[in-house]
Amino acid sequence: MRWRGRRQSRNIDDRRGQPTGFSSASSRGGSRTLLRLLPMLLRSKGGRAILVVGGLAVAGAKLAGIDLLPMLMGGGSLSTASHPSQAMSQEQEELANFVGVVLADTEETWQQVFQRNGATYQEPTLVLFTGQVSSACGRASASVGPFYCPSDQQVYLDLSFFEELGHRHGAPGDFAQAYVIAHEVGHHVQTLMGISNQVRQEQANASQQVANDLSVRQELQADCFAGLWGYYANNHSNMLDPGDLEEALQAASAIGDDHLQRQAGRAVMPDSFTHGSSAQRVRWFKRGFESGDLQSCNTFSANRL
Repeated sequence: MRWRGRRQSRNIDDRRGQPTGFSSASSRGGSRTLLRLLPMLLRSKGGRAILVVGGLAVAGAKLAGIDLLPMLMGGGSLSTASHPSQAMSQEQEELANFVGVVLADTEETWQQVFQRNGATYQEPTLVLFTGQVSSACGRASASVGPFYCPSDQQVYLDLSFFEELGHRHGAPGDFAQAYVIAHEVGHHVQTLMGISNQVRQEQANASQQVANDLSVRQELQADCFAGLWGYYANNHSNMLDPGDLEEALQAASAIGDDHLQRQAGRAVMPDSFTHGSSAQRVRWFKRGFESGDLQSCNTFSANRL
């Protein structure tokens, strides 16, 4: 990826090396966001189409937020920037700079997408931490992987995950890492559109099988949204190098539920999937990447995932 020398996001809350703590200053209410978005969405045909997508979201995600790799345990407003209390290695600082550039580019992409649909994109905060962190969704350790908390609209990331992504899951490369960030930002987009809230409400009264199916649809939509960002990064920001797409597809495949179940020595059980198979994750990322179209990411009405 051609990312060096580009603008970094100001929405980084760097808590690396600090005691676990929750920064209430950057907390924002999802319901207030949706109320602000609704009038803008209703003013345009494209905006009403977004609401149709949101209305099709009939599932419930975890109340504690939506992580990228839960199986690794056995998936707006500017934040107040802070500085890590411990000296970080040059490699760690390079990764932190990379994260800031990727986040900034997702901001530009989603600002454009929302504007075309008569809405205003509210930027999330990305929290860098080491070891464990407290969020509005509760305390989490690095072992859960990167996650998004809809209650405070923040993405949480321990940079050590990138090493695990490359070594344990066989998905190295900077665009593979960018895919992870863009996927979590995709969950933020779902929160702004009201999809995440509708998912949680519907899942509360659903059977486990139905709840799992709709969780898969939500995760695959976040993959498609990540691919949509990739489309803009490739065609508008000119960030991608040859081979970058393959890195993202390898990462999507490596974290499919079926692959993770085999890796853990278990039988593949599709009814237990919560994020989607490797093939499904690759398919939906490619759909967003090839189309660059928000409406192509409507996993909730798709007959074939």
